[in-house]
Amino acid sequence: MSFSRLSWQVGLALVLCAVAMTTMPMLAAEAAVPMSNGTTSLVIGLIALSAVASFAMFSGVASAVVLFIGAHGAAWLLIAGIAGNEGMARMPYFLLLAAAWLLAWRCVAELSALRSRSKQARTFLRLLIPAIFGAWILILWEAVTRGAGIPFILLPPPSSVAARIATSLPILAADVQQTIFKAVLFGYVVGCGAGFVVAILADRVAFLRRGLLPIGNMVSALPIIGVAPIMVMWFGFDWQSKAAVVIIMTFFPMLVNTVAGLAASGHMERDLMRTYASNYWQTLFKLRLPAAAPFIFNALKINSTLALIGAIVAEFFGTPVVGMGFRISTEIGRMNVDMVWAEIAVAALAGSLFYGVVALAERATTFWHPSVRGGRA
Repeated sequence: MSFSRLSWQVGLALVLCAVAMTTMPMLAAEAAVPMSNGTTSLVIGLIALSAVASFAMFSGVASAVVLFIGAHGAAWLLIAGIAGNEGMARMPYFLLLAAAWLLAWRCVAELSALRSRSKQARTFLRLLIPAIFGAWILILWEAVTRGAGIPFILLPPPSSVAARIATSLPILAADVQQTIFKAVLFGYVVGCGAGFVVAILADRVAFLRRGLLPIGNMVSALPIIGVAPIMVMWFGFDWQSKAAVVIIMTFFPMLVNTVAGLAASGHMERDLMRTYASNYWQTLFKLRLPAAAPFIFNALKINSTLALIGAIVAEFFGTPVVGMGFRISTEIGRMNVDMVWAEIAVAALAGSLFYGVVALAERATTFWHPSVRGGRA
């Protein structure tokens, strides 16, 4: 047995289990379906056994597997036991939930400490660790909202949001098509493309660079809630006005980052290009744009989230009876909070996928950059 593996997370989890045993039962006496002592003992035994076994393992992988099974098995038993008894949880319920979370924390720590020579294993770990972290946000959300009996209108549990997504797929698909595939994508491409072209012109023409960049910084500070209704008045209620808002929001981040990137190449490299009799455009395409690539992709990643936010907020100020922003503003007025959270979840997923695609494109394009060679996106 390697006691060096005994971490403070495991030790604290054992202490919480001991305290929970002395304060049972987990549910109030008024519970409709009281949780049996056998289930409570099973949860405590599973957490304690996993905690003890984790530091008895000689392998970090085995320890992580044991902790994973113990943490998630205990969480499943707790959530299943609270079903039908929302708001009836007593202190032992939350103590055991915290103990399971500590085991999951230690599991992630064990996985983070693993070092593998296999590229596939490293990729798997890079995906698994944030997946466990994100899953426990949902687990804690579900368990706490049900155990504490938080009113549905304030914070619905993730299971209710998932059920609403499953029953509203046609509505969500129509909203995604209107907001993302029309307003966001068009505005993103036009805004980023225009910002890139104007940055090249500003780099070429000195007075344009000195006059435009300060204005760009000022326009970037304009509140979207002030710009959006003006765009609706100018371009109508359909997706074109939302695309105009997205163009404004994405144009200046691309402009500023590209101009900064074009200045990133060193003087020695530029002098070397001059000794080869390279003109402005040859220096631009062979030296300065490659050096500016990390800055450009940084703007693309920033704009991938700004575009979605801008389109959704713009839909609050006038839109056809479809769209993510329209749905959020309408359903919150009807107190359909689960539908609002469903739209938020779909928007978050779409924004994450959008950002991920840009990050993968950055990896493929700037594979020579030290940040990519070092394994950081």
